Amino acid sequence: MDTNQQLIKQTAQYVKITLQGAEAGHDWFHIQRVWNNAKLIGSQERVDMLIVELAALLHDIADSKFHNGDEEIGPQTAGAFLKSINANADVIEHVQQIIRYMSFKASFDEVKFNSLELQVVQDADRLDAIGAIGIARAFTYGGFKNRELYDPAIPPNLSMSKEEYKNTLSPTINHFYEKLLLLKDKMNTKTGKQIAQQRHQFMEQYLEQFYGEWEGRM
Repeated sequence: MDTNQQLIKQTAQYVKITLQGAEAGHDWFHIQRVWNNAKLIGSQERVDMLIVELAALLHDIADSKFHNGDEEIGPQTAGAFLKSINANADVIEHVQQIIRYMSFKASFDEVKFNSLELQVVQDADRLDAIGAIGIARAFTYGGFKNRELYDPAIPPNLSMSKEEYKNTLSPTINHFYEKLLLLKDKMNTKTGKQIAQQRHQFMEQYLEQFYGEWEGRM
């Protein structure tokens, strides 16, 4: 096993152990799916796959939404671990920057960092937020936060600030309009865009079915 593969293996083991008992939408299985997505997308791009795989594995190692909104705890935790396994300083810095700037909420701010590797990992993560699994994750997190499924009297907020997005208590169905249905057009890579198209259509079909059942039409 070469050095890069050893780093990836050690990182995967660390993440799997660290995220034991995590909320089901942000657990090891989420990481594993994003990791697989990132390898698939990255194989079609000219990128540093070590950075792609490490960032995919560590992107939710300490998600700010579970740490009082602290947006630096993720990059810091990832950096400390990578330093402990003697990863190259440039690799550590790049992975930290990806974790810092890849999230949807980061898009509310001025973009201060970008790379092809970030684009691959970002697409991989966004793919897991849409389609059948994306729907399951949305309702899992909504239940975790004790949110209503849907309230016709509360319309989606399509012009939220970053703080409003981070602190929203709106029903889970609103999240489709405030984030999930927007992701198809935010994909960076050709492969990401192709996969997102079908998953987006599935969400639209789901919403049509949901409203039909809610209103007693189906």
